[in-house]
Amino acid sequence: MVGTVPTASTVPLPRRPLDPDVPNTGDLPDGPDARVRHWYENDLGWATVPGRPLRLLTGVRFDVLDVPAEAGAGALRHLAPASPVALRGDRMALLVAAGSAEELPGLLDWLEWHAVTLDLRVLGAGGAMEAPAPPTSVCEGVVRAGSVQGAAVWLRPPGPGGEVEASLPAMPAMGRGKGAPDLVRLVDTVAAQCHRVRLRRPRAGGPTACRRDQPLAFS
Repeated sequence: MVGTVPTASTVPLPRRPLDPDVPNTGDLPDGPDARVRHWYENDLGWATVPGRPLRLLTGVRFDVLDVPAEAGAGALRHLAPASPVALRGDRMALLVAAGSAEELPGLLDWLEWHAVTLDLRVLGAGGAMEAPAPPTSVCEGVVRAGSVQGAAVWLRPPGPGGEVEASLPAMPAMGRGKGAPDLVRLVDTVAAQCHRVRLRRPRAGGPTACRRDQPLAFS
């Protein structure tokens, strides 16, 4: 049975949150949007995309598997505790090693999922994901943004520094250490869970599963 997806209220605190009560001494930018961007770019080292809403560039430090939240919950056991996971509405974003988007089509074929319709999308080089609100009150505006229905939130927030990459699922050929989660096992589990979710949906009136030419939305 697929486990219950935790709510945003249970998200643990980041390791180095910015304290909104500390006066800005010039080291931090003014305004909630600027401070959130600073948190992603300086604390995490993740590139952001200019404009609003704030988005994170994929294909550089990480790629993203975008799946139904119910299906993603069944795959969490294949992720390291420090591997970031985000929620947005009924979708879950699983962060994986950069380059995984290019490997996914061949990997699904090798796992013999090529003939099955899967509600599975992937973001890689040139793509971007909505930046979830930081898991603590980086500033007052972020708290309000995080409470908006449908806004992206961190289920498992990223820690600062380059240690994030070591926790992301990867193909063995990518030269990762033995402790890195296995992308093959993760994709196989996610595909199976997506298929089960689709089979449980009512045939009439239920959401239409993505077709073969739709779910792999490479960007």
